[in-house]
Amino acid sequence: MLKVGSDFSGVGAFNQALMRLGVDYKEIFACDMDKYARQTFIHNYGEPSYFPENVYDREIPSESLDIYMTSPPCQAFSMAGRRLGKEDARGILFFNSHEFIQKNKPRFFIFENVKGLLSHDKTNKKDRMGNTFREWLDYLGGKSVNGVANMYPIEDAVPYHIHWKVLNAKKHGVPQNRERVFIIGIRDDQDNTFVWPEEEELSKRLKDVIEDKVDDKYFLSEKMINGFTKHNENHTEKKTGFIFKPKSEDDVANCLRANAALAPTDNTIDMGSKYAKEIEASLNQDVCTTIDASYYKGFGVRQGKCRQVVYGDRRLNETLDKHDLPIGEFKILDTYNKSIHNECPTLKKHHAENGDRKLWDGKKIRRLTPRECFRLMDFPDTFTWPVSDSQAYKQAGNSIVVNVIYKILKNMPL
Repeated sequence: MLKVGSDFSGVGAFNQALMRLGVDYKEIFACDMDKYARQTFIHNYGEPSYFPENVYDREIPSESLDIYMTSPPCQAFSMAGRRLGKEDARGILFFNSHEFIQKNKPRFFIFENVKGLLSHDKTNKKDRMGNTFREWLDYLGGKSVNGVANMYPIEDAVPYHIHWKVLNAKKHGVPQNRERVFIIGIRDDQDNTFVWPEEEELSKRLKDVIEDKVDDKYFLSEKMINGFTKHNENHTEKKTGFIFKPKSEDDVANCLRANAALAPTDNTIDMGSKYAKEIEASLNQDVCTTIDASYYKGFGVRQGKCRQVVYGDRRLNETLDKHDLPIGEFKILDTYNKSIHNECPTLKKHHAENGDRKLWDGKKIRRLTPRECFRLMDFPDTFTWPVSDSQAYKQAGNSIVVNVIYKILKNMPL
């Protein structure tokens, strides 16, 4: 049975990977100071026998672990942050993990961090890596780094062979453009035969993780979309700044962030084409709707007589002519007397100014749901959370893509 432990455990991506690997393991400890992440962790895996909150307070077990997993907070090195490195208290948490390795001497360790760590504190822009990452390698790779022997290790270097590489989730079966640097450490008395997992062609897209039924609260309001539109116009004119551009269902997701407000485009999707295709497939091909442009929850009419078509669990406003299509396919909600009729209307034909038939003029832009975000981190749907949406978004953005860790573990000489 593998003895494992983790610092900055989050919501247990490491646990998910071990479970997927199908190995017996004993969790000696987990550690995280975020009370909401701790709630989600316990909710899914039970409370570890030792579950300290602070890495500086937790005891280092005397018996060596088989695997030590650590992911020091990345904000100090992230390109999205201020990149203060050691000047940020979060930036020196590396040395706490280094101390753990020095004293516990695990057979293997895994570090995970943002790609921005590689370029932090560069002396010269042409340098391959910055001083911060070089320091990490010096402290962790006392024996070798990526197969190259370390002939002159620094005094406090741990006697490990390390392998490091940037892995992108979208090259390992998950439709998210998420680059993270991984450092694998192998103790000197172990078999040093680690090979990085092979990349694979991505077959999935956002449409493979989106939910069929989504609450209205996830859809952007007219006011919000208008604000982003105005923002785009201003920055396009100035040729500067962020442009709001929601993904489509056929795209790969941007890298999820713990604070989605920093990049609103990263967790929004335009569902227009999906709904338009579904509705068009259900309508008589010789008819088309006349729908005035409105952003209210994706569909709406601002003028003219209308009734509301109830299509499954969604509603859309249509300008109606007759009621002579097959019964039962749609229900009609009369917006004047609020009654529901069990017949479907023949819809008026309509042509846009360019002569093409129009099915729908509205917008259907929404945020990804927490479930969709966890799917983009490759968590199974059996994983759940007892916290608010805002905390769930944060937890997903802070986590690690499960399949990437799984593939790393699978290639380790355990």
